[in-house]
Amino acid sequence: MVETTLSGAQHHILTNDYASEWMGIEVLKLDDGHATIRMHLRQEMLNGFGMAHGGMIFAFGDTAFALACNPANPTPKQAANITVASGVDINFIKPAFQGQVITAVANRRASTGRSGLYDIQIYAAPHDAAPSPETPGELIAEFRGRSRTISKK
Repeated sequence: MVETTLSGAQHHILTNDYASEWMGIEVLKLDDGHATIRMHLRQEMLNGFGMAHGGMIFAFGDTAFALACNPANPTPKQAANITVASGVDINFIKPAFQGQVITAVANRRASTGRSGLYDIQIYAAPHDAAPSPETPGELIAEFRGRSRTISKK
């Protein structure tokens, strides 16, 4: 298992990932087929209703999905390929607001050949509570990703 953050050692796919850097994503845990990440919701991530913009929640879940799909330390054979989304669905369950810390937990559900299926749960910690891996907060979104491994060319 590899543990990393954007400010320290990184998962190789985060190199030059300016969107994840701008969002302030912190990687908490990486393992084969798994990733746990978190970020603080800032004012510029809100929509006109004062809640987290759905696109921000989607982008956050998509980063967790990508980290779970791609090995942190690929073998030379794995390094010739990348795993990308072939399709995704997201269901928004509850809103999140400025100042909350959100956590995404991504897990591989199935993998056959070049295709995979991943579930990502996104949680928001209450304003007055510090999130932890054991208690990340209330479920605010369910993201399901379908992946495809392709050549880097």
